[in-house]
Amino acid sequence: MPSARHKKPLDERLADEARFIRTWLENPVGTGAVSPSGRYLARAMARAVDPERPGPVVELGPGTGPVTDALIARGIAPERLVLVEFDPQFCKLLQRRYPGATVIQGDAYDLAATLEGVLDAPAATVVSSLPLRNQPERHRLSLLEQAFAVLQPGGSFVQFTYGIASPMPLRAGHHPCFEAEVSPPVWLNLPPARVWIYRAAETPALIRARDGAKVRLELASRPDPRGDEKRDRLKLVIRLKARKARDEFRVQAERVMDGLKPKRRAPDPLAATAKLRNRPRGRH
Repeated sequence: MPSARHKKPLDERLADEARFIRTWLENPVGTGAVSPSGRYLARAMARAVDPERPGPVVELGPGTGPVTDALIARGIAPERLVLVEFDPQFCKLLQRRYPGATVIQGDAYDLAATLEGVLDAPAATVVSSLPLRNQPERHRLSLLEQAFAVLQPGGSFVQFTYGIASPMPLRAGHHPCFEAEVSPPVWLNLPPARVWIYRAAETPALIRARDGAKVRLELASRPDPRGDEKRDRLKLVIRLKARKARDEFRVQAERVMDGLKPKRRAPDPLAATAKLRNRPRGRH
């Protein structure tokens, strides 16, 4: 099993910080952050990767290599790593630090072309540190679709975000359906972050993710194309499940809103009586 790299000396970490700041100043949208991912976030991302699952592990946007270090410490051999980095200076740095890994300079958002002829087997996992929030929704979904195309069945796409919501839209649509899981917040990272794991769904699904859990509404079984009655019955099942889930979310939202409303005090009968007594009387 590969051993973890030693902790980087202070001067090397400061140099990585300076490289990141310089790259961010040159291309803030593409870089997305002014410093590399912290070690706690890197470890949380590496925990989402199963080292026993065979196949290459593709890392998108490795930068100076904090997540790469965590993957190697997790037990991923450097020879299994395919590092896709857009910045040429970061590529040179990665080649020097990880001579056993395959470093590709290219556009991760054009993943199909970037990895053409590179992988000798379907990937086990795609780990992404890309600033997806800076990209339009269609680019994010296109990236996820391309990642699913290079992943083996059951493989996962791992992505971190500083936001609360999922970087990928969690709603049914025309894009390929997927399952989504989210980790608890990594509070020791600055700023705090979450790790999202996406897998291609085997059947059409409606997905809503909650903190540390997932809610998946899907067909109870594969529909039989020869049985119209059975297919209609399955459609009814998913509609009922979707309606039930929608009502549950609505009830929870109403409870939250009720908790935010100011409490109305019950009327005081003594005050009402005194008000009637002091009311000016008209002439008869």
